[in-house]
Amino acid sequence: MAINNISSGANANFLDQINRKQDTIFEQLSSGKKVNKAADAAAAQQIIERLSSESNAYQQSVRNAYDGISLSQVADGALQGINDDAQRIRELTQQAGSGILTDADRQAIQSEISGLQQNIQSTIENTEFNGQSLFTQDNEFSFQVGSGAGQSRSVNTSDLASQLSGLQNIDVTSGNIDTALESIDSAIEFVGSERGSLGATANAFESAINNLNTTNENVQAARSRLQDTDYAQATADQAANDILSQSSNIVAAQARQQQESVLSLLS
Repeated sequence: MAINNISSGANANFLDQINRKQDTIFEQLSSGKKVNKAADAAAAQQIIERLSSESNAYQQSVRNAYDGISLSQVADGALQGINDDAQRIRELTQQAGSGILTDADRQAIQSEISGLQQNIQSTIENTEFNGQSLFTQDNEFSFQVGSGAGQSRSVNTSDLASQLSGLQNIDVTSGNIDTALESIDSAIEFVGSERGSLGATANAFESAINNLNTTNENVQAARSRLQDTDYAQATADQAANDILSQSSNIVAAQARQQQESVLSLLS
């Protein structure tokens, strides 16, 4: 065999190569990665790092999108409460339009309306998300939902105190009932529009989450193909390397025996 003709020095070098390869295979099997450092595959390592960065960005974007959904849900819950109060105010205002009621009756109705108006004002002033007021001014809460610049979605909330001033000024003990009903209907329509916008925004975040998760799965799969150890291949390489190592050791042993024989004859 040709391997029997190599010099002891060449055989030692060959054994060193086998051992280095064996170390690499052991590292791949123990870490689960076939690329553990740039020296293993410089070009692949750069791609792996870029894909890892993208994957991290997609995962954080998903968390951001869930924050956006949570904010939308908090805002919508508050608006639902305001809508319920406004509907009750409308019902009471219509009741106050009955000609059989006395001034005392209308005053009693107004007392309930005033309590509902205070409840609406409290909701406006106290609805917060992560310490930030949602309805005391016009707001735009922006959420990064992509790995690159410009990939964001926003949740918009309004200054409800100014938008619902007509509703808050309803007084059935004086003034025109028709005018009051028009103000209430306008307020209810505005609240419904705001809730519709929040619902659409929440759905947009849900869609973004689905897309981000799908994209992230593909990115991780691409990274895995470059980075992860193929255990079947690595195990086969290890077996082949073991055979080479054993053969080289046998050749080295035979070479030593031949040298000893020659020295014995010369002596």
